[in-house]
Amino acid sequence: MRIDILTLFPDMFTPYLETSIIGRAIKNGFIEVHCHNIRDYTLNKQKQVDDAPYGGGFGMVMNAQPVYDCFQAVCDMAGTRPHLIYMTPCGKVLNQQIIKDTAERENIAILCGHYEGIDDRVIEEIVDEQISVGDYVLTGGELPALILTDAVSRLCDGVLADESCYTEESHYSGLLEYPQYTRPVEWHGMTVPDVLLSGHHANIQKWRHEKAVERTKELRPDMWEKYKAGGGK
Repeated sequence: MRIDILTLFPDMFTPYLETSIIGRAIKNGFIEVHCHNIRDYTLNKQKQVDDAPYGGGFGMVMNAQPVYDCFQAVCDMAGTRPHLIYMTPCGKVLNQQIIKDTAERENIAILCGHYEGIDDRVIEEIVDEQISVGDYVLTGGELPALILTDAVSRLCDGVLADESCYTEESHYSGLLEYPQYTRPVEWHGMTVPDVLLSGHHANIQKWRHEKAVERTKELRPDMWEKYKAGGGK
């Protein structure tokens, strides 16, 4: 998968994209992530990318032209038109199904807004999908873009050691993940459940499913209702 990120602050991405699982995935060629500075596509000497909003109000609005030209450059570099996602509080809230669907694409581009947003005309012109990471507002789309990049990348072939690394996690199947334990067997007077020490794989799987159901009912009753409605038990 190739991911292109359009942003005013590409340096924000470098430390994360060079670190841990995502960094190794890029290094090993399982995914490509390219950051593009929207400011490089301005037509004015001052490299200004924003202006005051028509109708008045606080803050500044990003101009349509540099965003549009940056995306056209991305299309040329990628050799195709990527599916363009705009990270915005106005978008549909990100969930695991959206991540699964996005991970099936070969090329995506992520547009990061800033200030008071982006001239709506360029959003209408080039954006395919609008996604939010929650019902709150951040100073820009860079952190949401990293969240989407991370969540999608880890579903790509080769990024994680095995498919079960993500298929048994919270949200993937519609349930929260079961409790996890590691050494030592006893810590602060609490012990690892006996079934996990038994080596009986069928019993372990049964226990994990029961605990996943129990945890989902307790912590996310909304997820549990959706899971039941979908035929889950």
